[in-house]
Amino acid sequence: MPRPPFPIASRLIALLLLCMPALATAQVPTPADLTRQIAAAGDDVHAVDRALDSRVDPADVRALRDRASGAQQNAQSAADQLDEQRALLDARIAQLGPAPAAGGEAPDIHSQRLRLTQQRSVLDAAVKRGHLLAVEAQQLLAEMDRSQAEELSERFTAKAPSPVSPDFWRQIIVNLPRDLRRIELFLSQGSLQVRAQWRGGLPWHALAGALLALVLLFPARLAARAAVQRMLIEDAPGRRVRRSANAMLRVLIGTLFPTLAAAAFVQGLRWSGLLPQRWSGLLDALVGATGFTGFTMAIFGAWLMRGQPSWRIAPLDDDTANGLRPLTRLLALVAFLSLMLQAFNTAVGASGAAQIAAQAGEALIHLLLIVATLLVVARLRARRAGTPDQGSTGTRAGLAAATLFAWIVVAVALAALLLGYISLSLLMAQMIAWAAVLGCSVYLLMAAVDDLSTSLFRRDSPLGTTLVAGLGIRGSAVDQFGVLLSGVLRLVIAILAIGMLLTPFGAGAGLSAIFGRIGVLAQGVQVGGVAISPWAILRGLAVMFVGLALVRAFMGWLEGRYLPTTDLDGSGRNSVSLIARYVGVALAVIWALASLGIGVERIALLLSALSVGIGFGLQAITQNFVSGLILLAERPIKIGDLVRVGTDEGDVKRISVRSTEIELADHSTLIVPNSELITKSVLNKTLSNALGRIQLQFSVPLGTDADAVRTLVLQTFAAEPAVLDAPAPAAFVDGIANDRILFNCFAHVASARAAYPARSAILLTLLRAFRERGIDIGTVPQKLEIVGSAAEPQPPA
Repeated sequence: MPRPPFPIASRLIALLLLCMPALATAQVPTPADLTRQIAAAGDDVHAVDRALDSRVDPADVRALRDRASGAQQNAQSAADQLDEQRALLDARIAQLGPAPAAGGEAPDIHSQRLRLTQQRSVLDAAVKRGHLLAVEAQQLLAEMDRSQAEELSERFTAKAPSPVSPDFWRQIIVNLPRDLRRIELFLSQGSLQVRAQWRGGLPWHALAGALLALVLLFPARLAARAAVQRMLIEDAPGRRVRRSANAMLRVLIGTLFPTLAAAAFVQGLRWSGLLPQRWSGLLDALVGATGFTGFTMAIFGAWLMRGQPSWRIAPLDDDTANGLRPLTRLLALVAFLSLMLQAFNTAVGASGAAQIAAQAGEALIHLLLIVATLLVVARLRARRAGTPDQGSTGTRAGLAAATLFAWIVVAVALAALLLGYISLSLLMAQMIAWAAVLGCSVYLLMAAVDDLSTSLFRRDSPLGTTLVAGLGIRGSAVDQFGVLLSGVLRLVIAILAIGMLLTPFGAGAGLSAIFGRIGVLAQGVQVGGVAISPWAILRGLAVMFVGLALVRAFMGWLEGRYLPTTDLDGSGRNSVSLIARYVGVALAVIWALASLGIGVERIALLLSALSVGIGFGLQAITQNFVSGLILLAERPIKIGDLVRVGTDEGDVKRISVRSTEIELADHSTLIVPNSELITKSVLNKTLSNALGRIQLQFSVPLGTDADAVRTLVLQTFAAEPAVLDAPAPAAFVDGIANDRILFNCFAHVASARAAYPARSAILLTLLRAFRERGIDIGTVPQKLEIVGSAAEPQPPA
């Protein structure tokens, strides 16, 4: 049996949404709770302020930022809620009226006024403290941003000896013996710990961790990827969603399994005690570097899809994918080695010269890899230059601009490296590599979001069918919502990507600042005394959704159950249904605005403001709207009437509040503004009586038997099936003119629409009968006289 009930599901959703305000009301915090929340936020702000008095490690700055941002949001939220409760107290105090000057107030009212005033004073102090703490937290965040920007600037603008100068190599040689002894000590401590633990027995934890790591890294990862692809082939709804889901799951598997493998291997080493505590930072770096390397390889693998071009999302050909794949693996390997080298230098305690040399080597390797990639891209572009399918002009121009920009950055980074700005050179090289990884990630994520949104909210999808059939939403509206949802989500992804661009390089405040701004925005802004926030907008949309669903349910009952039991005709039912629908939609809109805190008085103020615009620019629309209401109320024209407007005649098919649709004889539709039907003359042939009339006018010679002609006409009327017996047909002698007898004959048919074919049939019968009897019929004869000059005399022969 088919699954029932879209209406039941919609009613359950509506009931849940109706219950949400009650649940929210039951969980409103008390003033004491909000005051304690402000006090806790103050403690956090003061703790962050005290922590900034001393030098803070870069690793602790992010934690302090999160704490200050959370304190700011909590203080602002509590202050806003207390402000609402203070407004309620003001309303209660206003209800008591002004206090009498002579002190003649009743004791109970006086005590109540005193208690409310004290409560308001407490709330007022708490609100001011909350706003002050929010400002202080914002100032602390700005201070941390400035200090972090200064440290980052000092870090990447520091100048060292140039790698091509003797001083650079002299410092390395001077510090080389000590660096070698540190490395030897670090390795010897590890080897001594391994030998000591190995003598105590076989390190089963380390072996089990290594075995589990191998299983997770190779057979389990490959099996999971094959299982996911097989599941998508069998169960995924469409090709686009299947491709996007495959790419996302491929990235998830490619990141998760290597990270778990590295974590299992490291945990096995720790449980077995094979390595000393000094190696702990290096082991943690191993897990992080493995996870990032797996993510990088998975992202580029899902973007290129070298072995499976049918699953490829990006518009790349096989040559491009095959040419770029080795370079992406080299990039992942270089990233792994760079992370491990930095962790190793930190764990060993390498000298500054050794760290600068390592940074110079990393920068050079990154730049060489970027140059190789640019050369491969240029070679592929040159190979495709002669093919007809080269992509759009905008795509080619964008790729050329990006390539030129990359070459400029590489040249600047190489110059900085040669001049001794090694940290800046490494930053620029790593930013290009990270931008490539982030760009591919954003591309895949945007494609997945677009495919999912437009496939889920589509008129022929299961959800779209539910919305169209159960709630009466137009199919185009469902498609439009999918496109809008895709655009909003992709915009959010782009904003987050911009914030993450500098995150790996010590500028983590970018992403935190973005989330902080989003948190402040989520609290809402005051516009004309109304708090507008994302949650308020969603609540208003939910209330509108429920209201429209209730209106649709009521209209279904009204049109399907109640109106058929009345004595109204089709046009009357349409008028009642149309007015009820507009009233219901207006009430739903007012309900949604009330959920946003916009009362009826503000709506009236808005309408009064709009009246000026209506008076100047919307006169025609307002006139048509009022005329439509008059048509629906007085009903001078109903659906199904045969009307003539000017020279056009047709049947009324639809009456709305703005215009009326009339179907003409050629099946075209004439749309007439309602004001034209009210202010001008309109011929309604079926308003008071649905009968149609046939009129025949002709003349016969004066010597013709008039009685015989009249009898013949009446017999023809009687023989026509469409002619009614009542009113009875009639034939009259209208007059005598120009030696002819003028006849005017009438008959009635059941409908005005049947008059034309019946008249044609009657005329054919009469013409045949008059021709058989030799009766000459026609209009009044006209005499034509040719008046010319006298004949001119002929010349003599």
